[in-house]
Amino acid sequence: MTLPLSVALMPGAPIPDIVDLAVLAEDLGMARCWVYDEGLVTRDVYVTLTAIAARTTRIPLGPGITNPFVRHPGATAAAIASLDEFSGGRAFVGLGAGGGLTLDPLAIKRARPVTAVADMIECLRHLFAGDRVDHDGHTFSFQNAKLEYARPDIDIIVAGRGPKMTALGGQRADGFNLSYIHKDLLGTHARSLRQASGDRPFRITYSTMIAITDAEQEAARAQLTFRLVDSPPEVKDMIAMTPSDVANIRSALAEGGPRAAARHVNPDWVSAFIISGTAEDCAAELTTLMAANDIDEFQLPVLDTEGAAAFIERAAEMFSP
Repeated sequence: MTLPLSVALMPGAPIPDIVDLAVLAEDLGMARCWVYDEGLVTRDVYVTLTAIAARTTRIPLGPGITNPFVRHPGATAAAIASLDEFSGGRAFVGLGAGGGLTLDPLAIKRARPVTAVADMIECLRHLFAGDRVDHDGHTFSFQNAKLEYARPDIDIIVAGRGPKMTALGGQRADGFNLSYIHKDLLGTHARSLRQASGDRPFRITYSTMIAITDAEQEAARAQLTFRLVDSPPEVKDMIAMTPSDVANIRSALAEGGPRAAARHVNPDWVSAFIISGTAEDCAAELTTLMAANDIDEFQLPVLDTEGAAAFIERAAEMFSP
């Protein structure tokens, strides 16, 4: 059976190690394999995905999450169509506005991110359908562009935290990834997505850290650094995160990355964004959250290869009947 569980693999280790984890995910019956696209921070997302495709036969796979700023969306379209062809029709594309971890080292500033993502969705749809595309945009443009070898129904999945991105995803994408959402807002986001998507097929994914050990709790603090500073004002207000807190985290991120910045994340903030406790507690909370909010899939972030196989197997046990 296919579990309502997928993995998101951070390719921070050698690609063969990442491929081994993807093979394990397929063997365990997981729904999808996402690979983070973090620019210079990790191995290349499409080289990694192609290596995974060569060693697997069933699991759908794609970037989670790419953006319209680092690569021209035409290059992304060609990469996804090529991956889809090579994997026998298993590719999807996850996209969003991109965050500081990816964009800051490349000195890229996000300008009108919702518009950029909306334009990317529209252009990808037409390219995958084999249409000629002309687009004069503020982030990217096309002139008489055409892709000859794409599958027209490749899934496009959007990710984001703000209401504008959520509305865009619900209206125009095939699914949405709710990543590190404040748990008190999860139901509001999910309901708005269902309302915007109407009666058409639409898959909602929820992703956050599962922290059972103290080490996993600390890893969650590090992962929240760049996510919290990019969060909507409403979320910062809910946790009483001040402009000074944001400035301290941004400065530490620039100097030493997420681990260095983690000390500026108040431990009291963490529980609102992650699943924590004993394995039984985590399984119960996840089951309740997904059922109560009509969520189709839980995406498990796998950020380090050390102990990752056992971590993935433990999560699969939580979802096994």
